[in-house]
Amino acid sequence: MSDLVRNILRLAIFIFVQAFILDKVPNLHRFVVPYLYFLFVLWLPFTTPRLTLLALGFLCGLLLDYFTMTPGLHTAACVLIAYVRPFIITLLSPKEAQEFTFREPSPKAMGWGPYSIYALILTFLHHTWLTFLQWLDFGTFMSFLIKVVATTAISMVLIVTVEILFPRKLKFRTNTA
Repeated sequence: MSDLVRNILRLAIFIFVQAFILDKVPNLHRFVVPYLYFLFVLWLPFTTPRLTLLALGFLCGLLLDYFTMTPGLHTAACVLIAYVRPFIITLLSPKEAQEFTFREPSPKAMGWGPYSIYALILTFLHHTWLTFLQWLDFGTFMSFLIKVVATTAISMVLIVTVEILFPRKLKFRTNTA
């Protein structure tokens, strides 16, 4: 299966799961909101050009905004993590080119430690920005912090669960020079 078809299927599955399953789950608490759709942006190949990455982040957020009737909140958060993602990958990737031959981020490719840090930073950034945009209408600063931490925690549990239950086949880059 080509990368294009695989990523289209991933986007469709993540948007479907988020819009029709996770958003329909009764609230665990007013601070806990499970989000998983942005994992699509985290799973894009390392070699995705920045402009394409931003466009795909925009599309992912826009699709979820369409299904959840939110005015651009998810789009803004997805574009933010799509913009920051290359910087985080550069910080966490090994400096030796021969050690870094995989095509997309995964626990097997990066190791559980760097992948967890990568996912945690982008998840925290996504949820902070999304919660901040929602918080502009109402709330105290303490409720803002509690919601960011609780939502990040539940999303990290979902990400680790997805990575364990649905491991991806590793693909190697052909040109490492």
